[in-house]
Amino acid sequence: MEGTKGRDRLTRLSDFLFECGMLRKTPRTGYQFLGTGSENVAEHSFRTAVVGHILALMADADVARTTYMCLFHDLHEARTGDFNYVNRIYNKSERTQALEHACSGTGLEEDILGYWQELEETASLEAKLAQDADQIDFILNLKEEFDLGNKYAGEWMETAVQRVRTEWGRELAETIAKTDHKDWWFLGPDASWWTRKNGKDKNK
Repeated sequence: MEGTKGRDRLTRLSDFLFECGMLRKTPRTGYQFLGTGSENVAEHSFRTAVVGHILALMADADVARTTYMCLFHDLHEARTGDFNYVNRIYNKSERTQALEHACSGTGLEEDILGYWQELEETASLEAKLAQDADQIDFILNLKEEFDLGNKYAGEWMETAVQRVRTEWGRELAETIAKTDHKDWWFLGPDASWWTRKNGKDKNK
């Protein structure tokens, strides 16, 4: 963009980091159709990167490359906003151009735009895993909403699982669909802990 030309690299990196912070304020818009749930793009990007890291380990793929693709996969939305599936019928966002403008002058152009091109082409195993990670983060949210009583989340989840591309992604997605979202904390303590939590039998 013309207004940022001529700024030194450290200043442009500072601009870039402020721009990344906009993802905390950028809502994911599909939940308005689901009727429950909410998240911002930064929240989505964080867990997508964690899922991608896990999938790459499962598949014996390049962990760093997969994770980086996940981390930056929605960076353009700091400028374009999040387009849900209905929006995309009527609107088009210049995602690559938005990324080019975001990275211009930072020295990050080759890395981030390279990850973006690989992700868009979806030819490499790492790109397929990153695409799966994006879906699996959504599946995790849908499972939680389904467990909390939104029957439509279950229908959406079935469709989302079908979009998963790799064998490792499908295995994880299908397991998530069968796992209660609260088990990780509710089943952790000994069952008697829940009856003692009001202060009874503190010595036990």
